[in-house]
Amino acid sequence: MDRPRPFAHLDVQLAPLYRRIMGVFTDNKRRFVVHLRPEDVAEALRHDGGVPVAADAVDDALAKLTEWGNLRADPDAGRVTTVEDFYRARYLYQLSREGEAAERALEVYEQEVGRRGELQAIALEDIRVRLRALKDLAAGDNPDPAIVHNLLLELSGRLDSLAANASAFMTSLQRTIDLQEIEEEAFLAYKDRLIAYLERFVSDLVVKAYDIAATLQDLGDVDGLLQAAAGREAADVAPDESGDPAADKLREWRDRWSGLWSWFVGDRTHPSQASLLRQRARKAIPDLLATISVLQERRAGRSDRSADFRELARWFAQAPGDQDAHRLWRAAFGLTSARHHTAGADAPDVPAATSWLEAPPVEIAPRLRATGSYQRRGQPTKVRDRSAEKEHLARQVAAEREQTEAARRRLATGRPAVLSELGALDRGEFALFLRLLGEALSAGPPGPDGSIRTRTGDGTMEIVLVPLNDGRVATIVTEDGTMYGPDHELTIIDLTVPPSPGPVPREVRV
Repeated sequence: MDRPRPFAHLDVQLAPLYRRIMGVFTDNKRRFVVHLRPEDVAEALRHDGGVPVAADAVDDALAKLTEWGNLRADPDAGRVTTVEDFYRARYLYQLSREGEAAERALEVYEQEVGRRGELQAIALEDIRVRLRALKDLAAGDNPDPAIVHNLLLELSGRLDSLAANASAFMTSLQRTIDLQEIEEEAFLAYKDRLIAYLERFVSDLVVKAYDIAATLQDLGDVDGLLQAAAGREAADVAPDESGDPAADKLREWRDRWSGLWSWFVGDRTHPSQASLLRQRARKAIPDLLATISVLQERRAGRSDRSADFRELARWFAQAPGDQDAHRLWRAAFGLTSARHHTAGADAPDVPAATSWLEAPPVEIAPRLRATGSYQRRGQPTKVRDRSAEKEHLARQVAAEREQTEAARRRLATGRPAVLSELGALDRGEFALFLRLLGEALSAGPPGPDGSIRTRTGDGTMEIVLVPLNDGRVATIVTEDGTMYGPDHELTIIDLTVPPSPGPVPREVRV
């Protein structure tokens, strides 16, 4: 038997007739009528409002559908009364598995193509109510698996419907904004209702999505509820060798819950789908108003560039010949001859109709080719003397370097110093002290004794910070105020200065 081709009837000359016949079988299957005779199909075609079909055409169509695998033909011996009837080919037809699957696929395709979608504010309320009920169940002891399972099924179904319809609606709304597949008069007639519809949904989404996100966060760990639902579904799974059905069902429910979470709960790097939908719906309102403004301008007689180009294209299509089309092109875009560009009075007088291949060359200056003029207009820009500003910056950099070096000489002694005994610090010393203290505190983690040893980012100083843990508070007085904090022992070593080979210098307390 040949491989079934259940979609072959869509791309043939009699495709409308085949679609009508398959529709008859589908309608009867919904009424639990499985087998149909050719006369039953012909009778149904006479009452479906379409073009009348002869009985022979119905028989031929049924044979072709059987050949493609859409239908299955079984011998019909129920009405045999004579020998002639027995030898005459009579069949009962029913949908094959491939034909029924193809019809369902086509039905889904037509629904999706024709779906306009909607913004389901009611679905938001349903999700919120069921999440609250789930939260109450989770707060109790031993929640009923049947109730938990039903609530999770309803949540999943409502979320799927909300997401699919919102996506379809926003897609159709974008086509409306772009004025595709819509009549301008119809759009202007219902524009006010569309904008009010968007505003109402956005207001509902702001309130209900926030409440749903808060409920999801309050629920916390719902793995126990998901396991209850997965176990209830796994009890009905037929036994096979594929593995643990409970684990598979639990994995599916975790994926669904993750999708519900990402739809309403997000962060700065990954905003929720509800927030993205809210932003898109809000943006659609000014876009609709801009589209309405464009339509009003068109109705008032004003033109835009797209309308001008469409009208120009119509003129080109109506041009009697190529010469007229060239004349229209030159008139519309101004691309006429450029024979007025000459090198001067001595240039030969060449008619404008002369071809560029036959005309003598014309020398054009590079500036004219780049800018359209031979020389720059106006006076040249004066060169400004910035030596004074450079000297000022140099003095400022030298002063800052001197202050930093002075602070390094006082603080980077290489000897331990207690913070409470540092004394008063000027601005430069305090700025260096804060930078070094910040690098030490952020270097962590501390050692076993609580000390921290690190180097500065430029590698010029080493810092050792040891907490005293005696409860004392260090007080550091500066020109801009007083700093308080736990007392530490601080050692700052200047690595740019080579160690002295002589005796150890006298300790200088800073």
